[in-house]
Amino acid sequence: MQNLVKDFLKQKRFAVVGSFRHEQKYAYQILKSLKNSGYEVYPVNPRLKEVEGLICYPSVKDIPIVCDVADIVTPPVVTVKIVRECKEKGITRVWLQPGAENEWAIEFCRQNNIKVVFNLCVMLERI
Repeated sequence: MQNLVKDFLKQKRFAVVGSFRHEQKYAYQILKSLKNSGYEVYPVNPRLKEVEGLICYPSVKDIPIVCDVADIVTPPVVTVKIVRECKEKGITRVWLQPGAENEWAIEFCRQNNIKVVFNLCVMLERI
């Protein structure tokens, strides 16, 4: 898994999917951390228009480019929908944050040639 993590962290463009209502939200903290570390980040949430001065897209499919990694910070039931969108968009790396993962999503990624990291936090792996 460590080689996979290193591969993910070498990428440049991250979609971050989750709740950004408050700065204390986990997705918000991940977005800020990645942005402050020089990554190109694209927040995704259907209820928001902007986060941290960035356009917030309603879905992964609405991002105007194909991100290198989708970092998913959603409830497991929502994760299922998001990994399907990632496949449709052509995203080949998915990071399921702790609490977002479920067996169906992990297996879906594996069956569709999407590299998947799970049970690890992107912020802790960058330290």
